[in-house]
Amino acid sequence: GQEKLNCNPRKENGSHVVLCELGNPMKAGARITVDMELSMSGLEDMGDAITFQLQLRSKNSPSPANASVTVTVPVEVQAVMELRGNSLPATTVLPASWHRVEGSQRLEDHGINVEHVYQLHNKGPSTVSGVTLHLAVPNQLGGRTLLYLWEVDTEGGMNCTNPPGLNAKQV
Repeated sequence: GQEKLNCNPRKENGSHVVLCELGNPMKAGARITVDMELSMSGLEDMGDAITFQLQLRSKNSPSPANASVTVTVPVEVQAVMELRGNSLPATTVLPASWHRVEGSQRLEDHGINVEHVYQLHNKGPSTVSGVTLHLAVPNQLGGRTLLYLWEVDTEGGMNCTNPPGLNAKQV
């Protein structure tokens, strides 16, 4: 049958330690299996493994046979990232013979305004860091301007590197 162990967490030499009383007395030939479930947080920057030090101590054994073993448990941070994108307006019909007005400072003289909105969502369960989103925008077609890159704006604490040629005509 299974019995509950009496385990007590405490701090020892700056480390969190869990002490479990395995038997008093523990009879010769006895076998004990211990399953321990731990809840942890803040593992995002811990690397790919956590190492536990397990040690058996006996109060009445004068020999240095207090067994010690190191157990390494792999850690895998999981996060579901989702990227969504919209164009406003969703559909744009360009006139076949439209020509932009050279030297104009008005945006509408450089084409129809189309706004692309991208949303990056971390659905968890873990925090992620060092995320990079690379957007390739087709701004030229056949040597002619297809999309005039006018402005890049971000929300939510992101840093963005402006692409070369952003608002080159200072519209």
